[in-house]
Amino acid sequence: MEGSYTKMHVFPFHAFMDKKWLWLLFFLFSIIPVHAANNGSIARSQFTTRIENREPVDQVVVLDNSITSLYFFTDIRHMEGQTVSHSWEYEGQLISKKEFIIKGPRWRVYSQKELDPSMTGKWTVILRDDRGWPLSVAVFRYVDRASGEKSMILPLSEN
Repeated sequence: MEGSYTKMHVFPFHAFMDKKWLWLLFFLFSIIPVHAANNGSIARSQFTTRIENREPVDQVVVLDNSITSLYFFTDIRHMEGQTVSHSWEYEGQLISKKEFIIKGPRWRVYSQKELDPSMTGKWTVILRDDRGWPLSVAVFRYVDRASGEKSMILPLSEN
């Protein structure tokens, strides 16, 4: 009886040990809209290889280091008059920060980062309000193309 009890409680956690499950969970949580403390919201935030007509063309999850330019796009709702910032971090260290003043009920902003191909690893952008509170966090992996790892760039569906 005791052995089956242990197996029942270990099984659900064992499935999450695979990194693919963790990336899937991260992706699912990254597309859920976040509500700001002031009743505004972040409708979308994502990494993309290009911006066209103030919209992202794709969504980057993993990027190989043959690509050296990346954008972070944010669609902000009902936060006019406030300031938000994109903080780009590499392996937990702040690399750059860009601030935006929100001037309308729907405001789309993006920041661009030129990536050093030698800086492979985990990159994060934290979207913060003017008080420093995080409103959204997104992560991508920058990988060495020579290692055989490939980019994972998801197409966006057209509505």
